[in-house]
Amino acid sequence: MVHKNFAVALLAATVGACSQLPEQGSAPESENIQAEEISPASDPAAKSHEPAEAPPTPVDIWGRLHQGFALDHRTSDPKVKEYIAYFARNEGYMARVTERSRRYIFHVTEQLEQANLPLELALLPIVESAYDPFAYSHARASGMWQFIPATGRSFGLQQNWWYDGRRDVHESTQAAVKYFNYLHDRFDGDWELALAAYNAGEGTVRRAVERNRRKGLGTSYWDLKLPRETKSYIPQLLALAEVVSRPDHYKIPLHDVANEPYYARVDVGSQIDLAQAADLAEIEIEELYLLNPGYNRWATDPNGNHKLLIPVGTQEKFESALEQLPKEQRVSWQRYKIARGDTLSTIARRYQTTVDAIRETNKLRNNSIRAGSTLLIPSASGPAGQYAYALDQRVKKRQSSGRGEKVNYTVRPGDSLWVISRKLNVSVRQLASWNSMAPADTLRPGRTLVAYSGSPATENSRTRRKVSYRVRSGDSLYRIANKFSIEISDILRWNKISKSKYLQPGQHLTLFVDSANRS
Repeated sequence: MVHKNFAVALLAATVGACSQLPEQGSAPESENIQAEEISPASDPAAKSHEPAEAPPTPVDIWGRLHQGFALDHRTSDPKVKEYIAYFARNEGYMARVTERSRRYIFHVTEQLEQANLPLELALLPIVESAYDPFAYSHARASGMWQFIPATGRSFGLQQNWWYDGRRDVHESTQAAVKYFNYLHDRFDGDWELALAAYNAGEGTVRRAVERNRRKGLGTSYWDLKLPRETKSYIPQLLALAEVVSRPDHYKIPLHDVANEPYYARVDVGSQIDLAQAADLAEIEIEELYLLNPGYNRWATDPNGNHKLLIPVGTQEKFESALEQLPKEQRVSWQRYKIARGDTLSTIARRYQTTVDAIRETNKLRNNSIRAGSTLLIPSASGPAGQYAYALDQRVKKRQSSGRGEKVNYTVRPGDSLWVISRKLNVSVRQLASWNSMAPADTLRPGRTLVAYSGSPATENSRTRRKVSYRVRSGDSLYRIANKFSIEISDILRWNKISKSKYLQPGQHLTLFVDSANRS
């Protein structure tokens, strides 16, 4: 898991990220494929007094990235070589993550170029989230750039019931650009230290620099004593940049991504049902959610961001159809007769909306309502299953993967995930996973949580995968359990070992890892 924190007056926050494959801190086995040490080629244009011709415009995004690479890829570094070998060995992984990037990477590259930043940064979402804008880690980091809530807000990313800017493709990239510039300035133009701070936190890196300075040691990233994950973080990025520079040499398949826009931003001007927006654009609603993962529900935020990303080929058609649709017809409405005992919050939950939306629609001054009166309620036009990528539907999908008897638990004042997990005899991580939460999330009394009473952390879960793990120097039961989001007691049980026994480097452990939690 990646932790980021920086202490400044305006930006006192922390960022988290959870990288996908390969595991942070794992050392891939060496391969025959080696990174060649490349010396700068002599440039005839540089020797002549004639001005060099501008390079041709690349036809694909990978060529464009190559032209904008500015970091030293350190191909002679053993750790970088190891990750190059890893990516060369895992062709399927590289094909998947580059395919997943196709909607976003051109636009990420555009924003980085406009800010005059190294284009290696366009590959960082592969390390952070495997370019999955729905990625969510146990550190509460979300989106392809893996911002945690506080840092997201510090960089202008709104977060509410309807919308989470950390997952918004355009807005989160803007925030990441600001954060990169901030860290680059704070570390005096040293990109390696800036990126280490993006991963481990500004304070962690600054303390490591000061520690080495007091000892008269080097203060570059490569000299510092940093968390194991951070020591692997930059070699991963540099290895990715190297293999993207020369995919044919390393025999790595990259998904064909054209060097052209994939989407256009359209200001729809008011709240709109996402199923209706997909119909207007004549695209599948899944495609609309993949371009607009920031929207948590069935519609855009009634009081916030009204911009939608639409595939460029359908933009004109969408805008024309939208112009013909009056604002009051962009969401469906239901008339609801208030029953005795109703409150605005219970009605809002029933119709998948918010108290504020109901109040605004009905011009209510406060939350007082009277039985027998009628309210106009904004509601989804289609069945819940149609909005499969909405947050509540993703929670239900995660919950449906549980085994054993389903238990609904209503949160009481003073409850925490730890307290509830003990009552239900499940682990905190399981409970958080079933409800798409992080273990440290706070709970609101009245919220209903789902648990499965007959499903302790065992190898029987649908998403569990058996993993053979080789113990490394410095490993502990706690560190391994934290890395794989499992319980120490399960490691002991699966391997029939005692907690009092020391782990030995090279020892093999059998683990059952929930792939659904590996954000």
